[in-house]
Amino acid sequence: MTVTPRTHAETTRFAPSPTGRLHLGHALSALFAAREAGPSGTFLLRIEDIDAGRCREPFIKGIYEDLRWLGLSWPEPPWRQSARMAVYARALDELKARGLLYPCFCSRGDIAREIAAAAAAPQGPDGPLYPGTCRALPTEEAARRIAAGHPHAWRLNVGKALTGAPPLAWTDRARGKRTATPEIFGDVVLARRDVPASYHLAVVVDDAAQGVTCVTRGEDLFAASHLHRLLQYLLGLPTPEWHHHRLIADAEGKRLAKRDHAPTLAALREAGATPEEVKAAIGWNDR
Repeated sequence: MTVTPRTHAETTRFAPSPTGRLHLGHALSALFAAREAGPSGTFLLRIEDIDAGRCREPFIKGIYEDLRWLGLSWPEPPWRQSARMAVYARALDELKARGLLYPCFCSRGDIAREIAAAAAAPQGPDGPLYPGTCRALPTEEAARRIAAGHPHAWRLNVGKALTGAPPLAWTDRARGKRTATPEIFGDVVLARRDVPASYHLAVVVDDAAQGVTCVTRGEDLFAASHLHRLLQYLLGLPTPEWHHHRLIADAEGKRLAKRDHAPTLAALREAGATPEEVKAAIGWNDR
């Protein structure tokens, strides 16, 4: 992999979720972010632990251990999203006050049945789009259900959010300037019924708060930048640049993932691998 190092200072971040130990794909992402910061820039570590049901403290300690083994360092202490719930709540409240969010009482089963009944469900980057079942729910009915304690998520009314918005664009350092088309996600969830802030909302708010100037992440999240650009506009946040890197695949060409039990850096280290061997395995070039 050949990437030209930045010649000026940048602020970048590596933001893993502590739901398992890091693997080779994470090593590439962390090294890529650190190098993109440039020789005099700032590389940040952020722990994305808003999903209390899946995140574990031992995995956080493992993240520190694995990254230090790779030779990386960062300003201490790292930010943890679990400590910033009030910040995300304020961002949600701002969007609610402007009428851009609506409560969604649909279960996954409800949505699946609605999509199955449709003649042709529109497709987005993450699969079939939400059919908008709760979008037209009367305000009084929605308030009654909330008061009664009915579980609900909060969805962004993308059509309303784009009404009157200027043309939005964003820049990826590998692909150039892109026109933002957040409507490809439909009415995306910004707060789940079991998690008070979605990845999309939290990452946009935190990147702005930490002064991130270049968002680095894998190609699998390329499409998310369209939606993140819209959220930045709606919340009055600065627009960084993005740089998406290639993904690491296994012998069958499948992207490495925790859920598929990809070999971890800890396991490789215990088997005697060195940081240099790990870098060679992912085709990493420090220059």
